Amino acid sequence: MKGIVIGGTHSGCGKTTVTLGIMAALRKKGLLVQPFKAGPDFIDAGLHRLVADRPSRNLDQWMCGQEYVIDCFLRHGSNADIAVVEGVMGLYDGEFSTASLARLLNVPVVIVVDAYGMAESAGAVVCGFAEFGVKARKLGSWEGGKVGNRLEIAGVIFNRVASENHYKRLKDNVRDVPVLGYLPRELDFEIPHRHLGLTIAEEDPVAKANIEKLADTILDHVDIDAIIRSAELSKAKDFYLEGAKGAKEIRPFRVALASDKAFSFYYEDNLDLLRDAGAEIIRFSPLADRAIPQHADAVYIGGGYPELHAGALSGNTAMLASISAWADAGRPLYAECGGLMYLSKGIRDFDNKLFPMAGIFPFETRMMKKPRLGYREILLNEDCIIGRKGEKLRGHEFHYSELTQGTTGRVYTLSDSRCKSLPTEGFKSKNTLASYVHVHFGSNNSIVKHFADIIKGVTIG
Repeated sequence: MKGIVIGGTHSGCGKTTVTLGIMAALRKKGLLVQPFKAGPDFIDAGLHRLVADRPSRNLDQWMCGQEYVIDCFLRHGSNADIAVVEGVMGLYDGEFSTASLARLLNVPVVIVVDAYGMAESAGAVVCGFAEFGVKARKLGSWEGGKVGNRLEIAGVIFNRVASENHYKRLKDNVRDVPVLGYLPRELDFEIPHRHLGLTIAEEDPVAKANIEKLADTILDHVDIDAIIRSAELSKAKDFYLEGAKGAKEIRPFRVALASDKAFSFYYEDNLDLLRDAGAEIIRFSPLADRAIPQHADAVYIGGGYPELHAGALSGNTAMLASISAWADAGRPLYAECGGLMYLSKGIRDFDNKLFPMAGIFPFETRMMKKPRLGYREILLNEDCIIGRKGEKLRGHEFHYSELTQGTTGRVYTLSDSRCKSLPTEGFKSKNTLASYVHVHFGSNNSIVKHFADIIKGVTIG
């Protein structure tokens, strides 16, 4: 099995562009590429899928733990020629950094350096990043120090290089770290942005011709063969997830999954764990369809950009009536973030215009200019469709909206990754549960089994 991690000096240095380019170039060489994303990001993972033509998996040590992350990496990476992991922020940033993930997986790192405005100083930057991994490990000053593997730097790729002469000045001043190549400054490749980050893959933000151009640029300016050679992994430890035990004993059931330009944020592992428990995933569009699919046993509405499609969602009154009737009948419905907004009385956009929604919960949601984001640990205050009172779950929150008016039925006690208490959350109405938190089902191996048991009881009873 082969694998590589793409890290960077900081956010915005070009990690995503380089990652997509390397994936595209590897595919152009005939390799099957398995993409991964460090941390809880949905948007980058969607872009990976667009380029690699395989679902990207989130590798998140805080939400799921180290054994789950290793198991996910090995299980999916072993079915491809090479695994490519896009890091998060700067290489050493955060308690669970890209560096700590690379050491956990025993995978070499390619460092992306934004070369705009520098030349000889690039040597000092690269030297510092390479040496910091050794010194910080000895001092135990970053989370990766708990992992037995050493951090291996496969090389560096410079981004936004002005010319061949500029590249020569950069390369000549790097010592003891392979320089693998560069991306030219005039590269015409850009992914549109909006308030949650890059534009989602469902909107086809990058034309196939531009992906081809990016792949050719990588092949022209980066030693892709050296990356492939450096990606050979040592023999990996085999992990087994307890959550998979007995999953196939649960009778088959159907989960209707909201999936369109308004709702597209799902951890791929959540869907896999549902399938492992016997679920058939049936996709439907709250934008275009008139009703929940027939023969569905449960509904799952994830996050996305409902605020950008609020007019169309509000105008599809047939679907809103179908959702409302489903919830009123006490049938299982689970919603996260954008799904919560859809189940509210309405969405107020950035201009404070109200678009009526399903009205299952007695509050509106209103768009804000500043986001609320971060890891979340959930303590269940009472039984609900994804767990029993007293159980703990983990997930992530990232949104630009807030609740307005009175709220009732809160079943989550929330804290952040540093155990700081946060306002209660999680809204329950009969067998409907909605929250801003994107729960990773891999954070607690009882989530899917409990959800399936609830579905079985409801559909039989």
